Formats: sequence, C-alpha cells, structure tokens
Amino acid sequence: MMNLDPQPHWLARSIGSAALTPALLVGVVGLTLWALGHSSSLASSNQALLIALTLVAVAAGCAALAWIRPQRAGLSPPHVMLSLGFGGMLLGLLYDVAQAGPSRLDSLCSQSAGLSFMDSLALHIEFLPGMHIGMLAGGLLAIPSLRLLRPHCGRYLCSLLAQNLICSGWMLLGMTAGALWLARWQLNIGTSTLPGMLGGMFVGMTWGMAFSVALYRGFFAWRNRTA
Repeated sequence: MMNLDPQPHWLARSIGSAALTPALLVGVVGLTLWALGHSSSLASSNQALLIALTLVAVAAGCAALAWIRPQRAGLSPPHVMLSLGFGGMLLGLLYDVAQAGPSRLDSLCSQSAGLSFMDSLALHIEFLPGMHIGMLAGGLLAIPSLRLLRPHCGRYLCSLLAQNLICSGWMLLGMTAGALWLARWQLNIGTSTLPGMLGGMFVGMTWGMAFSVALYRGFFAWRNRTA
C-alpha cells in the first residue's frame, strides 16, 4: 500500500538537524567576519579574539534556541527563520558594501558606539538598509518555506505572520544591542572596525530570536496553565 504520509525531505532532515544548522550559521558568521577583516586595521591577534568571541556567542545563542525550542522532526520554525534571516542579512550586506564601500561603513562602528540605543538603530538603518531589509525579508520567507517543506504541519506549528513579525522585531533590536556591545568593547581596546560591529549584529540577532521564542513559549505555557 502506498504511503500517503511522506517523510520529510532529506534536505529538511539534515539542514534542520540540531547539530548542523548551528554549525552552518556559525561557519557563515566566521567566514564573513574573516573576509571583512582583511579591509580592517585591527591587529591580527585582536581580530582573532573578536571572531572567536563572536562565534562563541552565536553558538551559545543557537544552543539556547535549541534548548528553548527543541527540533522534534526536521526543520523547526525558529531555526528556519533564523537561517533565512542570516541569509537575507548577508545578501543585504553585499548590497550595502557595494553602495557605500567598506571604508565608509567601517566608520559606523566608532560613530554608533557613543550614541544611545535609538540613535544607533536609526544610524544603522540609514547606512545599512540592505542588511536590515534583507534580514526582515528572510525572516518572513520562513512562512512559505515551512509550508513547502512541511505541508502537513498545523497552524500552531507553522510560523504565522504576526509571530514572525514579532520575532523579526526582536532580531532587529538584538542586532542593534549586539552592535553597540561589541562596538564599545572594541573602543576599550583602542580600535573600531566594521567586522566588530557586524559580529555584534550576528550575536544580537541570534539571541534576539532566542529571547523572542522564550517569550512566546512562556506565554503559551502560562495560558495553558490558567485555562
């Protein structure tokens, strides 16, 4: 008898695994920061420390997300959204670098380090529009992507538009908070670079997603207890 309940595609099972998905994201972050580091004046030892710090923080955020939202079967909505958000952010970064040039974007780090959170957010959106639009667009692509990869999942399991917008908002806030954190840390060691600011954005984006998922899962758990 023909099986009418097909198993998830091998790509969904492998890339959606709890081990491979974070490894891919951490690897992409490392390669991006290493490539941008060639145009930076940061000393090699400090650059290696910066990249290592960023990778550890991103990996820890992915681990926290996997603990908060375990992947039961293949791709989970938060991991899909985070992965596509990273992809959109990187494509937008290529556009921003092509439009403004690395040297102009490199000055953003020192400019934003002394600003308030909202002023820094406005500055980043002004000079890095591609990154922010790409991240938001990539996150929203999780909805049709999950419908294609997991056609039998229900409304509760699949990411809805409102939930994705909330998660995207937290990732956006996390990007700015992370950029400020690493930018100010860099100033303490007497330097300021674009890779440092972008590393903070990657870290903040990952932890913003983890925090958002923790909030809505905590809300549903509380609602079920009080129902």
